[in-house]
Amino acid sequence: MFGADDTQSGRCVQAIRAHSGESEMTDTQEDTPAVQTIALRKVYKGDGGPPKEALKSVDLSIPRGSIFGLLGPNGAGKSTLINILAGLVVKTSGAALVQGWDIEKNMRQARCAIGVVPQELNLDSFFSPREMMDLQAGFYGVPRSRRRTMEILEALGLDDKADAYARNLSGGMRRRLLVAKALVHAPPVVVLDEPTAGVDVELRQTLWAYMKELNDAGTTILLTTHYLEEAQEMCDEIAIINHGEIVVQDTTPALLARLDRKEARITVDRDIDSVPEGLAGPGIDVGIENRRELLIRFPPSQVPMGRLLDAVKRAGLEIADLSTRDTDLEEIFVTLTRPQLDDLPPRRIADRQAASIERTNPPLSP
Repeated sequence: MFGADDTQSGRCVQAIRAHSGESEMTDTQEDTPAVQTIALRKVYKGDGGPPKEALKSVDLSIPRGSIFGLLGPNGAGKSTLINILAGLVVKTSGAALVQGWDIEKNMRQARCAIGVVPQELNLDSFFSPREMMDLQAGFYGVPRSRRRTMEILEALGLDDKADAYARNLSGGMRRRLLVAKALVHAPPVVVLDEPTAGVDVELRQTLWAYMKELNDAGTTILLTTHYLEEAQEMCDEIAIINHGEIVVQDTTPALLARLDRKEARITVDRDIDSVPEGLAGPGIDVGIENRRELLIRFPPSQVPMGRLLDAVKRAGLEIADLSTRDTDLEEIFVTLTRPQLDDLPPRRIADRQAASIERTNPPLSP
């Protein structure tokens, strides 16, 4: 915690506003990522069992000014990583930096440079949003003249509830209040840990509209979510963590291009009983649905779409409708995080193979 005296306030405000030009930073700091981890490890002592290695030499680099997605199944190490950055968990070894500040050597600056929105609704029921915001700002030593309590509450649609007890707020409003608390000290890095879990569509849109505004102003957003469509739409870059290791980090378009798969649905002008000659081939899976629809799965890098359309026309069929679907993030995620067959007991291998095939290739009608 930070005191409220002028010296501490000045130092904290300097640290948290350095990214906006109100104080000077060295060229080295300006060139560093918003968040960086180097060989970061965390080992928990086993409770009557062997130690649990939650993070295994994690190397991660998050560009400044990006919206970055950190994805992974439950227990993959996401929360441990975030809690280390926030100072809630002590790392075992390695290094972690926020805006170029080492979380141990430059603890004050690193803490001031990050705001975390947790999964849990950890609010005091007997405080109003205004009181919570002022209390949080005081913890960070933000002078009253620099506090933006009502500005933030208004941006998140909570200005009319500023003086209501938190216990009287709806679940969605409480979630927004957590976001507001994380922003009181204007951190250049904001971590959103499952921010839209259990909230309605309107709140999700409102929250993301405000996050986009912050991002456009230079704030780096680190998002963890199980809504993969949300991550695919919002994130510039994505890292997937599994069993405490980063299995991939890339820009979103490059990540989606890794799985060479596309789906085309072609509706023809009459009923058909068999697949037109010329459509079948290596890597191409074709089926007939509703007697007039051809559902084709193919690798676009090897099979041009035009070749498929030409084969349909050569069969004397007219194309009445055409739709395509590219690989989505869910397919990438499942491919990279599902357990490898070698790691499973023999009795589970067949079940895993069947589930994998069903998930990625739903059965086609004969």
